[in-house]
Amino acid sequence: MRLIDTHTHIYGEEFAEDRCEVFARAEEAGVEAFIFPAIDRTTNSAQFALTRERRDCYSLIGLHPTSVNDNPAWREELAEVERLLAACNGGASSAPIGTEERPVERFYGVGEVGLDLYWSKDWEAEQRECFVRQVELAIEYDLPLVIHTRNAWSEMLDILEGYKGRARGILHAFGESSEVYERIESLGGFLVGIGGVSTYKKSPLLESIPHIPLSRMVLETDSPYLSPVPFRGKRNEPKNLVYICEQIARLRGCTPEEVAEATTRNARTMFGI
Repeated sequence: MRLIDTHTHIYGEEFAEDRCEVFARAEEAGVEAFIFPAIDRTTNSAQFALTRERRDCYSLIGLHPTSVNDNPAWREELAEVERLLAACNGGASSAPIGTEERPVERFYGVGEVGLDLYWSKDWEAEQRECFVRQVELAIEYDLPLVIHTRNAWSEMLDILEGYKGRARGILHAFGESSEVYERIESLGGFLVGIGGVSTYKKSPLLESIPHIPLSRMVLETDSPYLSPVPFRGKRNEPKNLVYICEQIARLRGCTPEEVAEATTRNARTMFGI
């Protein structure tokens, strides 16, 4: 099978000791491309360096919602996202950003962005402002969004409905009911990212996946987080995409090869890779 991990943080320090081996295991499992969502300026350098090193890795740019929380410099970080996009996707062969040159050849999406009200609602207004601006940037540069939503599905979908027909992308780490999926489908242009939560016994995905067309799915690990069964509680890595693919096939009554073919095609189309 040929698979694409549409959401992995393999550039993180959790993989510092064995990153080469992790890539080798992923390639053996059939994972042929890796999409890197951005978090904030603390992780950008490592992400960009790995993207430059490997041709099968593709970087996104954005500011994570929890990086807005209690961060007096979040607008400065958002401005940096804008500068990076202009430098890498604005058509210039090389554009200075402070003391750095263009960090990657180009960005393939705006993410990981969104709303996260799990930890606190104290910064909801700031998260909304940051998210809306990044939606507008994605539209301006004709890039897909990769959207993080936690304890904020109603709020998120209310915002996205205001951009229906203009914004597109992936609702990352989808683990909700078929009713929530129906709202997403009505937006048009959005897919759902299915990961390890699909293997958890109490997940709403066990009931909703049979109602989600393969044409609306992509696969992701969110590694090092959200490991699928039988690795739940351990560090996740891209090779585990196979377990997610097989679980979707079981729930939908089709073959893993069918799931792999559809989701890989969806990912390549969405990100233009």
